[in-house]
Formats: sequence, C-alpha cells, structure tokens
Amino acid sequence: MKAAFYTEQGAARAVLQLGDQPTPTPAAGEVLVRLETSGANPSDVKSRAGARAMAYPLIIPHSDGAGVVEAVGNGVDSARIGQRVWIWNGQWQRPLGTCAEYIALPSEQAVDLPDSTPFDAAACLGIPALTAYRAVYADGAVEGQKILVSGGAGTVARYAIQMAKIGGAEVITTVSSEEKADYVRTAGADHVVNYRDADAAAQILDLTGGVHRAVELEFGVNAPLLTEVMRQSGTIAAYGSAGDPAPQLPFMPMMFKDLTLRMILVYILSPEARRQSIDGLTAMLEADQLTHSVAASYPLDQVVTAHERVEAADKMGSVVVTL
Repeated sequence: MKAAFYTEQGAARAVLQLGDQPTPTPAAGEVLVRLETSGANPSDVKSRAGARAMAYPLIIPHSDGAGVVEAVGNGVDSARIGQRVWIWNGQWQRPLGTCAEYIALPSEQAVDLPDSTPFDAAACLGIPALTAYRAVYADGAVEGQKILVSGGAGTVARYAIQMAKIGGAEVITTVSSEEKADYVRTAGADHVVNYRDADAAAQILDLTGGVHRAVELEFGVNAPLLTEVMRQSGTIAAYGSAGDPAPQLPFMPMMFKDLTLRMILVYILSPEARRQSIDGLTAMLEADQLTHSVAASYPLDQVVTAHERVEAADKMGSVVVTL
C-alpha cells in the first residue's frame, strides 16, 4: 500500500517519506479499512516534530480518518464489510496510523458513518468533534445554560459552539479578528467578543451575567478571565494550555465560586465516556445537525504541505489528506 511515514523526528520536509508499506491484515477482533481520507491534527505534527519520543522505529502518522471496511478478522461480523466508517485513535499508542491506503485496527475504533457525512468531514471527527462533545456534555445537559467557548475559530471550538446550540444553550465565544467573528457566527454563536480587548471579561459579563460552563483551549492564559466570568458552581472543561503549560491556579477566587475544573484528553476517555460521546456525535450526524469546516485538502503526495499548513496555525478548519 502507499503510505506516508517517518523513521526519525524533525521538520516535515526532512523526515516525512512516501512509499510502499506492507498492507496490514486484520487480526482477531479487527477490521481492515480502505481509507479515503486522513485528518492531520496539531497533535500529529507535534509528534512528528519531536514533542514526544518515538515509541516505534517506523510511524505512519495521523489518528483520524475515514473509509470503507474491506475485510474483517476472526470474531467480527462479516456484515461490517462494505460499511462506511470513521476512525478514532488510529495512531494512539500504535505505530501505523491513517495516512496510508489501509489501516487495520480494533473493530470498535471504526465507527459507522452516516451516508450523509462525506469522507472529508469524517476525517475531522476522531479528535476535534469527540473532544468538543466531551467538553460540552461531560457534565450533563446544557439546555438553558450560558456556555463560553474560547477561541471559537478553532476546529474543536467550532464544533463545541454547534453542539452547545443543539443542546439548547446560549453560546458566547472569543476570537481575535472580525473575519473570525463572521466565521463563528456561521456556526451559531450568539455573542462574539474579541479576547484582545482589555475589557473582554466585562463584555462577557454584560452579555451573559456570568457563564455556567466554559470550553477552554488555553486554560493557563485565560484562568484569570475565567475566574471572573464564571457563575457560582460553574464548570471549566479545559482541553489545552499550550500558552502556559504550568499555570499558577487562582485557587482562592475559584474556590469561593465553587468552580470545577475538568481536564479533557480525548485519547484516554473511559469506555463509558467514549461510548456516550460517540453515541451523541452519531445522533447529531444522523440528524444532519453539524456543519464541518475543511480548511484545505491535499493528496497523499502533498502530505508535507499538509503538515506545514497545520503548523502555520493560520487556518480556520481542518486539514485533510486524501488517499
């Protein structure tokens, strides 16, 4: 099979290779998926660049993707053959991810894909959409609540805006430009605030009277603002803090609001949380309630460009590799 791979870490142009790799055979409990698309996420390019040590001598990158089940291993119902599916954790603690023509992996990691969802959109589900669903709904229903989604033009955040609106919440989000403000309004945001404004917290309070929950990309940077705008007994679901990975927690102000801080790492969801998130996301897909933003799509032989586009951090939407 054709695949992108690397045997050492570094810059995309220095280490990413294209070539033939053995087509995998599904083991017991596994399915073989003929991939149509592969999602390139920030975690994928960071791993290739060296954020974490290589655990395998050769890695085919990317955890997200979508395609069609072509074969099954022992113990898997043959009725799965021919099903359209999307992939989660394709390269999490595994060497061979989705940036190849085929992947073999446990059957439960290939989720049935509604016919109405195209393959390029399906390559955005495993990390961005599942993270968003867990961040929005980990603490129950959101109907009637006011939800703050930081960095609304990000891929996870754009899904979170939509999912909170589907659940009946009023959504306020933060962005850095008018272009991004227009972009998030198309996702359904009720209120938009420029986080660079000195009075951003005051604006949020004026618009909402305080928020019940926050979906937070940059917890360390935004902890002071969050402490100010959260209502008593509110919940912060944080799925990132790259700008300040070791923040000083404003403990006393948070304690006197009885706030809950929840960390979200989609790769290690419990089986129950995974099932709830997949079921909830599937219901939204089947009802055709979500829109998907693909910033760019590249063929496999342009995988280097795809990685560089993700690293440029100037996109609005996901980057997809077609196979």
